[in-house]
Amino acid sequence: MDDATVRRRLEGMLQELDRSISVLTGDGTDLRDGSAADGGAHLSDSDRTRAMLDVAARQRAAVLAALKRLEDGRYGRCIDCGGTVPEGRLEARPEAARCVQCQARAERRRR
Repeated sequence: MDDATVRRRLEGMLQELDRSISVLTGDGTDLRDGSAADGGAHLSDSDRTRAMLDVAARQRAAVLAALKRLEDGRYGRCIDCGGTVPEGRLEARPEAARCVQCQARAERRRR
């Protein structure tokens, strides 16, 4: 995949994430007045919204980092081992920063 295509995909992802974050941070995250039961339901909705915002923010940071790697000429290189990130992985996840093996190791460390 050429750099221009990668840049377009990443910028498109960034726009989508920004729209999602904008929607999630809108009026839908406010708790409304109501009964105690309603308050509990809204709290749960608020917790879900917060979790979705966290995921979107992490995804946004990964996309920005991928754009930076693209600018620096390091896109497609694993940030851990320096090896090549497989083309198929980049097709599926253009923001991928690690090769499959290093990503698996990073996920095991997080558990």
